[in-house]
Amino acid sequence: MKQLIELSVNHSTHELAVEPSKLLLDVLREDLRLTGSKRGCDDSSCGACTVLIDGTSMLACTLLAVSCVGKEITTIEGASKRGVLTAIQKAYGDCGGAQCGYCTPGFVMAVMHLLSTDHDPSDEAIRAALSGNLCRCTGYNQMYDAVKAAIAGQRAGEIETDPAPICR
Repeated sequence: MKQLIELSVNHSTHELAVEPSKLLLDVLREDLRLTGSKRGCDDSSCGACTVLIDGTSMLACTLLAVSCVGKEITTIEGASKRGVLTAIQKAYGDCGGAQCGYCTPGFVMAVMHLLSTDHDPSDEAIRAALSGNLCRCTGYNQMYDAVKAAIAGQRAGEIETDPAPICR
């Protein structure tokens, strides 16, 4: 029997009737048509479905939608502000960190969580933050470069709307 719930996703409230056992990932993709979060593994090992729940990176494939009532959910679609890419989104493009792009939203969300808690992470902290996400294209070096470029760009005062590449 479906349950009526309200979810706050990307700062918008959505009233939905869902089965109590429906996963957040399925609600995001099927009911809200937010397809940036991906189903990559079916066993919570790849990180392609990473979203932020109250600012903390979590796997949408492991959460029941009903457990997210009263929390703020941020997906890759809500990462940018008014269509302007965040520094990390821009750096992933500039540095070739996106590769095929399938896993990129999950990586970006994991990095957003890292940078919200540590404005100048060490190489070890960057690697640890990305360790829960898998890339089948093996573009990890470009991803680490992208994170470092985004941090350097922010430190240098480059604004997110600057069209110049930040991966040099």
